[in-house]
Amino acid sequence: MLSLEAFQKAYETDISEVVIRGQRFRLFVPSTIDRFIDEDDVFHRFPLWSKIWEASLVLADELASMTVHPGKTFLEIGSGLGLVGVVAASFGHNVTLSEYDPHALAFAWANAQLNGCSSVRIVSLDWNKPELNGMFDFIVGSEVIYHERDFEPLQAMFRKFLEPGGEVILCAEMRKTNMAFFGLMQESYAIKPREKTLRAAGKNISVILCNMTPRLA
Repeated sequence: MLSLEAFQKAYETDISEVVIRGQRFRLFVPSTIDRFIDEDDVFHRFPLWSKIWEASLVLADELASMTVHPGKTFLEIGSGLGLVGVVAASFGHNVTLSEYDPHALAFAWANAQLNGCSSVRIVSLDWNKPELNGMFDFIVGSEVIYHERDFEPLQAMFRKFLEPGGEVILCAEMRKTNMAFFGLMQESYAIKPREKTLRAAGKNISVILCNMTPRLA
């Protein structure tokens, strides 16, 4: 992994600040996303990881509010810039951040360093060929559901990496694809949805926060 100095030389960045539960966090964000876009196919692997999503703020706040149990482990999928995992770790949780895009991994690592979370584990995770050691008490993610092709890989990952009695916590805007996924998950998970509204850029943005626990066979 790059040193923080090497990271800052490799990427043009700005700093964004967010406050979660009274604690301030500073995050490196790309100054521009141009270098991450394939000009021949703008929609191929568009760098969705490169911004701070409203759903990530809601999920970060949710994890920050949870009681810390030192023996419990968290896996964040699609961690993007690392906000959710960094906040959770800062509030005392045992967190592993995962991403597949190498640039996202670099930003997640740099943001962990910037916020004094050097002990956070950061790993590369391919949803279609997921390889990780161990299982987790919580699997969490924000804005990770964009394509129906991801439904099956996500379900397979939950089965593979979620501890018995564990919980999946996902947060996302109310899009058709998200609602379809949560509907599908109801077949094998008990789902507790909550609607949250944020005020951003002069408008209200609604997101859905879902706590999901596997149904007993």
